Amino acid sequence: MKLSVPGRATAAAVVAAATLLTTGSIAGAAPASAPETAAAAPDLPVASVKAHLTQFQSIAAANGGNRAHGRAGYKASVDYVKAKLDAAGFTTTVQQFTSGGLTGYNLIADWPGGDTNQVIMAGSHLDSVASGAGINDNGSGSAAVLEAALTVARTNYQPTKHLRFAWWGAEERGLVGSRYYVNNLSSANRARISGYLNFDMIGSPNPGYFVYDDDPAIEKTFKDYFAGIGVATEIETEGDGRSDHAPFKSAGVPVGGLFTGASRAKTAAQVTKWGGTAGQAFDRCYHSSCDTTSNINDTALDRNSDALAYAVWELSS
Repeated sequence: MKLSVPGRATAAAVVAAATLLTTGSIAGAAPASAPETAAAAPDLPVASVKAHLTQFQSIAAANGGNRAHGRAGYKASVDYVKAKLDAAGFTTTVQQFTSGGLTGYNLIADWPGGDTNQVIMAGSHLDSVASGAGINDNGSGSAAVLEAALTVARTNYQPTKHLRFAWWGAEERGLVGSRYYVNNLSSANRARISGYLNFDMIGSPNPGYFVYDDDPAIEKTFKDYFAGIGVATEIETEGDGRSDHAPFKSAGVPVGGLFTGASRAKTAAQVTKWGGTAGQAFDRCYHSSCDTTSNINDTALDRNSDALAYAVWELSS
């Protein structure tokens, strides 16, 4: 999740988007206690999500300790995710842009089939800050979105709507990649996106369970899931407008998402609700070098990954 600092540099787009990106079209299980859905979402094993986090950690370690915009670790992260998706049968496109004189990349993956006039997107930013590997922020969201996409392929899910997954570059520089993507869609093709779901920091070590207060139908979908597993939620306010859903929302696309908290301190009332430590940040390693694979709460990552899958299946079926 980007820092809330004014005066951030804006992107200077230098490479036109591929046909898929500009046209917006392409040819062509939750726990038992969770709410029923017409096409029940498979469980996303947390071990599989964490395996991707281990890879992101290794990529950072081999590339100067981070996966930041314009650095080798970011491009290596894109290459890792793209290879997994290509092998699974997705149509992938890498979209280039520039920010701060450095080249950035968005990765877009479409699952063939479904009504391309009704697109459900799930996305996350793949870049870290320069100070660390960015495993909670935002390897956690990126890994869960990747595992959901791979599960779509593994189960040969054939939804009514068209599914598109995205990993954004340069979010930490001011939502640069996602804004570039949205700005390069025609108004007609933006209108084809029925919903965009954002996942930014979903494994915070002292976690809360926050749901974006944006599109009512998407918000209800997430709340229904958590209610079904007996987990209370709160409306997300700390990062409102500070992640990649913001450009979509500004363009009139229905948005929603999940968040487990960043630098704000957990209150005593929230500890009563969720456990954890009062007076301590949801993520003490936010934007720090200690945001490594040891900075993840497995239960929060598991619950939010499954909520992600539930929403994708529910909203696309």
